[in-house]
Amino acid sequence: MSGERHLFNVFGQVMAIERADDRWHGYLMGPDGKRRRIQLAIPSDVSRAELSQYLYDIYHEQATPTNGDVFEIFQ
Repeated sequence: MSGERHLFNVFGQVMAIERADDRWHGYLMGPDGKRRRIQLAIPSDVSRAELSQYLYDIYHEQATPTNGDVFEIFQ
């Protein structure tokens, strides 16, 4: 599973979640394409299919009437 990369819209913010060395790492994506590592602990046993719900559970307080969901961005 090494080398996975998934993009998510998390209540209006774009995050990249990457798997390396059997661990998930999170990055906040800027509008210029640059990314910044975020302090986000995702258990290694969370599957790709569970990432969206996990991010929703962690960041649900950032929901707004116009940005009320978390979804994967497919490229």
